[in-house]
Amino acid sequence: MHRDETAGTATTTDVIRADAPPAIDRGRFPDAVTPWEDPVWRADALAWIAENLAAHGLAETAPRSVRLRPWSVLVRLTVAGTGPVWFKAVPPAAAFEAGLTDALARWVPDHVLTPLAVEVERGWILTPDGGPVLAEVLDGAAEEGRAADPRYWEEPLRRYAAMQRALTPYAKEIAALGVPVAKPGDLPALFDRLVAENAALTRDDRVAMEALRPRVADWCEELAATGVADSLDHADLHEKQVFAPGSGRYAFFDWGDALVGHPFCSLLVPARAALDRCGPEALPRLRDAYLEPWTGGGASAAELRRAVRTAWRLAALGRAASWGRMFPAPPGAPAVAGDEEGAYWLRELAVDPPL
Repeated sequence: MHRDETAGTATTTDVIRADAPPAIDRGRFPDAVTPWEDPVWRADALAWIAENLAAHGLAETAPRSVRLRPWSVLVRLTVAGTGPVWFKAVPPAAAFEAGLTDALARWVPDHVLTPLAVEVERGWILTPDGGPVLAEVLDGAAEEGRAADPRYWEEPLRRYAAMQRALTPYAKEIAALGVPVAKPGDLPALFDRLVAENAALTRDDRVAMEALRPRVADWCEELAATGVADSLDHADLHEKQVFAPGSGRYAFFDWGDALVGHPFCSLLVPARAALDRCGPEALPRLRDAYLEPWTGGGASAAELRRAVRTAWRLAALGRAASWGRMFPAPPGAPAVAGDEEGAYWLRELAVDPPL
């Protein structure tokens, strides 16, 4: 999502060019059926885009590019005088993302982008570009022969944790927007449901899950006892979900997997990304950077670090639940992609965190 430096005024020819057939990227889901295939839906969406671009004095100047996934329709729009604009539509299971995106821009504007428009009922979002994402910055450094700095996640995570702490008073309002609730006390029942509904788990998996169930309950009680207030958990905060334009400001986006629960569960995904890039030596500093905004709340540093380990384990339940929401399967049906991914994350519950 690099920012284009396109300048100038849209002409009639420019606008006509925008109606050319778009480039379509289906990734590893070539057979996925999305709303984009419905001509009525597509016409409504493009009319909504044009109306809201016009409200900001913008018009398209080049053909669109479209990325289709089972969990979203993403359209890159080239406009005159500014960088690209992005349209996103999400399925009903993630429709809360539009309202959440709008609310976050009011509550924590220094940590997110302000959308140009949202349509809450239909789960549509129109946003400006935020510059390069963190992954692009890191990949660019690698292409230049520079190794990834093991500290690269530390400042984004400090800011993300500060945002989470600022959002704790809004936990009930976030849940009221339709964001799934997965507080520590809810997780044993979520575990039971995920295991019961997952068609990809083997017989041995189910035996292991039954043996793990008492430990899951203990971990949930332990995490709840830390006294850290519930907040927003992005639940999929990887390097492509953070804008890093180089100005020292980071913006967090793509909230379709979000939960209301223990905030420390957010650390799982970025920590695993840092582990892959830099090895385990990066993790203690990253953890401590994340915990800085949480100090002074009554828990000791040792208690907070222990809570991170416990949250790391339990965050796997949020990941499994998200895949189940995006790839639902009827009861008794063969396993689908969501089941396979969900089974992976359920097995991860038994893996000792590398912290």
